[in-house]
Amino acid sequence: MSLTVAPEAGTSPPEIEPQAAPASVAPARGRTGRVTSALRALAGALAVTITVLLLASVITFALGALSDSNPAAAVLGETATPEDIARMNHEFGLDRPLVVQYVAWVGDAVQGDLGRSWFTTIPVADSIKQALPVDLSIAALALVLAILIGGGSGIAAALSNGGAVDRLVTLVCSVLATLPPFVIGMALIVIFSVKLQLLPAGGYVPIEQDPAQWLRFSILPSLALSLDVAASIARQLRTSMVTALTENYAIGAEMRGYGRSRVLFGHVLRNAAAPTLAVIGLAIPLIVGGAVITERLFGLPGVAQLALQSAERGDVPVVLGTLLVTAVVVVIASAVVNVLQRALDPTTRRQGGPR
Repeated sequence: MSLTVAPEAGTSPPEIEPQAAPASVAPARGRTGRVTSALRALAGALAVTITVLLLASVITFALGALSDSNPAAAVLGETATPEDIARMNHEFGLDRPLVVQYVAWVGDAVQGDLGRSWFTTIPVADSIKQALPVDLSIAALALVLAILIGGGSGIAAALSNGGAVDRLVTLVCSVLATLPPFVIGMALIVIFSVKLQLLPAGGYVPIEQDPAQWLRFSILPSLALSLDVAASIARQLRTSMVTALTENYAIGAEMRGYGRSRVLFGHVLRNAAAPTLAVIGLAIPLIVGGAVITERLFGLPGVAQLALQSAERGDVPVVLGTLLVTAVVVVIASAVVNVLQRALDPTTRRQGGPR
């Protein structure tokens, strides 16, 4: 039994001040919340990626199954007998049910085996390994050019906001948005290859063989793919920055004596980058899709050319392999952009806890 001493008359009980939590508790809780939020976002992105890839594999295989090509007859020629065709179909595994064929194809694809060409018997994965670096290097350079050109133009237009630079950037972006990549590519060839004779009109040199020559051969196709994307980036960044420059935090920072460049690059640009990343994520499929025509125009030995040549002769395994690898590249790149967008989103950072 405990004894309680009553306070004297006319006096109030002493107030017990709440103990302040250690200074390290709040930051620790904030870090834990941010880590949990990041892991949750990563798990969600992984689930979406797997689902999209599964759907892409189903659609890709269905396109191959619906094709009217008879590979056995095409490989053996017109003199093939029905017995020869049946034997070849058995070797290709085409006499099995479609579900069994799909499960076997996906199982092999997960292990890196995309089958063999029906006509050359070369493993599809080997052909793609030779062609894919061409597309990745061109697409990466196109994305870098789009970010540099679009980002610089968007910042300049936002700082001008109604001035001559803003109007000029808006006009140029509106024109570029209406031009497909092959039209831009032909214009670049006429200007820089035919008239000025500064850059080659076609061909390719691997970057590991000669970086300078790779840049000479890659700059025109990369520009053809990047200018449309750069226009979209410039318009989105300009709009986001104009809005962000009128927010209270930007005005308050300038009133407290922060320099214009510090406010712009330290606060405004970071908040305006999140919606711009969404534009970049949407542009990745456009860059990959535009490579089909761009590769033909500039004579690039990439995956798109491999897919086109294989489709013309009915080489279904190669077509399926190129479509699946292209889908994987697009989905993974889009997932990375989504993660970066979430990391730069100020509302997401606030939800992770106090900083």
